Amino acid sequence: MDRVRRIDAHQHFWRYDPVAYDWIDESMAPLKRDFLPAELEPELHAAGFEGCVSVQARQSADETAWLLRLASEHAWIEGVVGWVDLQSPEVAPALAALAGEPKIVGVRHVVQAEADGFLDRPAFRRGIAALEHVGLAYDILVFARQLPEVVRFADAFPSQRFVLDHLGKPDIRGNGFDSWRRVLDRLAARPHVWAKLSGLVTEADWRAWTPNDLRRYVHAALDAFGPDRLMIGSDWPVCTLAADYRTTMDVVRGALDERPAREREAVLGGTASRFWNLEQRV
Repeated sequence: MDRVRRIDAHQHFWRYDPVAYDWIDESMAPLKRDFLPAELEPELHAAGFEGCVSVQARQSADETAWLLRLASEHAWIEGVVGWVDLQSPEVAPALAALAGEPKIVGVRHVVQAEADGFLDRPAFRRGIAALEHVGLAYDILVFARQLPEVVRFADAFPSQRFVLDHLGKPDIRGNGFDSWRRVLDRLAARPHVWAKLSGLVTEADWRAWTPNDLRRYVHAALDAFGPDRLMIGSDWPVCTLAADYRTTMDVVRGALDERPAREREAVLGGTASRFWNLEQRV
């Protein structure tokens, strides 16, 4: 079969500002600097990837506009998952304007930082309904304990395309595999939900993880979603707290070694390309 383009489905850029990026605490001190395309591009290409999708890292329309400018300047940034205030009464016109941008592919809100029950809020759900009307996907960023809430949320919007970031952040350090797997299987039974094989190295022990520790999480996701609803992502530069770019991507590639070529091609680029229709954005 023909080799598909390799796509990193999840990474970030920022110009560091301690107020704007206050989620970067002292435990993540190496991230307290700028991370820009000139630094990622050689690492991405050296690891065999042709393009990426850049994801918002703060709740800011200004950051989204900046990411879209970067994408317009660098063809290999093939899509942007931005941010809109989905709880605003003016969400519909804001989304309509955003949807006109050629490289916007989706929207994300950092729900992991919100109180339990956030996904049930009527104002937020009105925003998701508006998102469905403009055809943009929604990235779900939660901790594993919030996954039951995500199942209810997905059921409320059966026509909206969702993608779960970082496999729902399983508690790898705390060996939370079994409870995570049960809810992941329930979520994966919803055919309008996809998932990213990303963020695993930083959910493990940053200094002591091994590829073996993470392989069963990748295999569980493959069993639950199948390769046509899974996409590889680096979560660069956050991943650098636990591993360099190539090592991070090799975790997933290594777990795919024994899978058929068609499945590998899907996870390494085909799924992302289809999910976000990236071929028309390059």
